[in-house]
Amino acid sequence: MHVPQRQTRIADLLRRLAAAPPQVLLLEGGDAAEREALGLFWAALLNCAGPEAPCGACRSCVQVRDRVHPDLVLFDGGQDKIKIEDVRELRPLLGQAPRGDGTRVVIFHEAQELTPQAANALLKSLEEPSRSTVFALLAPQREWLLPTLVSRSWTLTLAWPGEPGADPALGEWLDALMEFWRTGRGWFRRTGVKGAVDKHLAMALVLALQREVVHTLRGQPQGPVAQGLLKLTPGRLKRLDLALAHAQDALSLPTPVNPALVLDWLATHVHKALRAPA
Repeated sequence: MHVPQRQTRIADLLRRLAAAPPQVLLLEGGDAAEREALGLFWAALLNCAGPEAPCGACRSCVQVRDRVHPDLVLFDGGQDKIKIEDVRELRPLLGQAPRGDGTRVVIFHEAQELTPQAANALLKSLEEPSRSTVFALLAPQREWLLPTLVSRSWTLTLAWPGEPGADPALGEWLDALMEFWRTGRGWFRRTGVKGAVDKHLAMALVLALQREVVHTLRGQPQGPVAQGLLKLTPGRLKRLDLALAHAQDALSLPTPVNPALVLDWLATHVHKALRAPA
């Protein structure tokens, strides 16, 4: 099973956890594709029939990779909201034994898209633990999820993209964006230069900001960007976090998207939101 190179530490931790898998695993950090890859790695690990799990070649591993394994249930919040009806449909299944020799794995990809009603229904399901079924919540960061769900979870944090300080160009863009949010000036001169913004730079900028928001929400500010975010109220920080998630989704679309336009939307949307009532 493919694991992104910079997430091998998490894969090693999952191998150790497989001996006694937690009822609920929460994978945060990284990006959406990496979280999904590790969620599927977890499902393959718990169902592999090969000599060294996950082998990636046995019938179970191939079925997990293709998302057709009979003991894999995958809800994709990246496609639509995960509704209470979806969670309710699980309940009859949870009383049944797995169809194979492994463990049933229920994955909520982009779990922040669980509606409040669905999240509460999931909590009710967790009140009746089953040794044959485990859950995996995949989300950008734990703060997006119902606190009671997080408290029931074994949380692993994926490696974030490269630190801004390691890339001077990225640091300059972060400074420019923070300046625009403060003053409303200077941003469009940067993005208006032909070829100045590519998809790689735009995604790195969005992910770097997401990481800084997480540190700030946890009271662990790191660097000048996080110091600037400390001036925002919790309500405004959450608005920024939501806007960053929308920008990441747009940049992850399979169809071509203009990364400069995505960053311009992010800059103007947040500039306006930061001036609205907290």
